[in-house]
Amino acid sequence: MFISEKEIEVRYAETDQMGVVYHANYVIWLEIGRTKLIQDLGFTYAGLESDGYISPVTNVNINYKSSVKYGETVVVRTWIETHGKLRTTYGYEIVHEDGTVASTATSEHVIVKKDNFRPVSLSKISPDWDAKYREIAKVID
Repeated sequence: MFISEKEIEVRYAETDQMGVVYHANYVIWLEIGRTKLIQDLGFTYAGLESDGYISPVTNVNINYKSSVKYGETVVVRTWIETHGKLRTTYGYEIVHEDGTVASTATSEHVIVKKDNFRPVSLSKISPDWDAKYREIAKVID
């Protein structure tokens, strides 16, 4: 299984009054991880958008296991959990420097035409990208 990794230095602005990362910032980190995975595979989300497509989130699930605090560095690990005709589910771990898991997550996405939001298969707009996802996905729908 292919896993992309992206290091994140926790900024003060990402924390609450207790110095703990505010929960909504994890969603931003997931996006950073997903973008890095796509780049590591040789594709770009910006390229998808310039071709007239977007990939909205249809579901996100985050399990918080331990706090991340200001001044820490974490690693976002990202992979393809499942990939089907219309949906892709990304899997994530956010890991402390000592290797313990701070959180696990998944996000589900579809690709739609930007102008009408009609779903479209990745295989129709980028067969190479679709083939790469099928190659590395844990499960193919």
